[in-house]
Amino acid sequence: MATGPKRKPPLWRIWSIALLNAVAGHTAAGFLRAARLVRREWLADVCGPLLRHIGPWLPEHKIGRANLKAAFPEKSPDEIETILRGVWDNLGRFAADFAHLDRLKIHDPAIPGPSDIEYSEATLARFQALRASGKPALLFAAHVGNWELPALVAHRYGIEATILYRRPNVPAVADAVVRIRAGSMGNLMPSGIEAPLALANALLAGQTVGMLVDQYYKHGVDVRFFGQITRANPLIARLARQIDCAIHGTRVIRLPGNRFRVEMTEAIPPVRAADGSIDTAATMQSITAVVEGWIREYPDQWLWVHRRWRPADAPAQRHKPRPVGKL
Repeated sequence: MATGPKRKPPLWRIWSIALLNAVAGHTAAGFLRAARLVRREWLADVCGPLLRHIGPWLPEHKIGRANLKAAFPEKSPDEIETILRGVWDNLGRFAADFAHLDRLKIHDPAIPGPSDIEYSEATLARFQALRASGKPALLFAAHVGNWELPALVAHRYGIEATILYRRPNVPAVADAVVRIRAGSMGNLMPSGIEAPLALANALLAGQTVGMLVDQYYKHGVDVRFFGQITRANPLIARLARQIDCAIHGTRVIRLPGNRFRVEMTEAIPPVRAADGSIDTAATMQSITAVVEGWIREYPDQWLWVHRRWRPADAPAQRHKPRPVGKL
C-alpha cells in the first residue's frame, strides 16, 4: 500500500528544537571557555568522580551494562559495575582534558621538567621513522583513554596528517570543538560523502590519514568483536587497497595523576586475497582484533555506553525469513 508524503513537523516543534540546540551549544561552548581558566588536573579530579556518580542514573548506563555482559559473560555483576564506574570517570576526565588539548606537554628528553604525555622508545622510533619516510600512512585509533590525543601527538612530531572526525550536530558545539582542535591536530576532515576522496588525495600527496575505527557502521562489513558479529566502517581498508601504504594503530592510555602514555603499533599488514589484492573485510577483522586487545587490557577506559552490537546483525536474525504481510 502506497504511503503519502511525510508530514512536516509543526512549526512550534521546529522552533523548540532549534532553541534547545542553541541553549545546549552555548552552554557547551561556555563550559569549554570556563574550563580553560581552571587547572586541568584539578578539573579532571572534579569531573571524573562527579560523572562516576551521575553516570549510573543515565539511560546509557544500561547500554554499557548490556555490552559488558555480552563481552565478558564470565564477569560478576559487581565487576561489571566497577568497570562502568571507571568508564564514567574516564569520560568525565576526558571532558576536562578536551578544553586543554593545546596545552598538554609531551615528554621531550631535550627539555627538562614534567610532562603530561609519555611514550616508550619503540613508539618514539616509529613516529620518527614515519616522519622521516615521507611516505603516506594510515593511523587508526579507538575510543580508549583519551582518543583525541593520537592526532595531537602526531602533529607535535611534525607528521603532516589529515584527521577524519564526526562533526557534532549542534552548530555552536561544533564550532567550539573545531576552534580547540584547530592548530593542534593537523588538517581536520569532517565525515561525509566527500571525505573518502579527500582522504585518498591526502594519501597521494604523501600525508598521513587518521581515523577512529571502533564505532558501529550500519553499511559496514561484518567483523567479529568480543565473539559477536557487528559492522565496521571499511574506509581505512579501502583506502589501503587504493593507495599502498602502511597501517598503524595508535592509542593513548590514561595513567594515574591525570597523565597519559601514547603507544603506536608496528605496521599491521593488510590481509590479501588469492589475487594479491587487499581483502577489505578480512583487513577490518585484523584491525578490530587489535582494538579488542586494547580494550581487554583496559576495559574501564573504553566507551562501552554506545551501541556496538545490533540484534539484526546476529546471523540467526539476519537470515530469518521475513513475515508475509496481508494482501
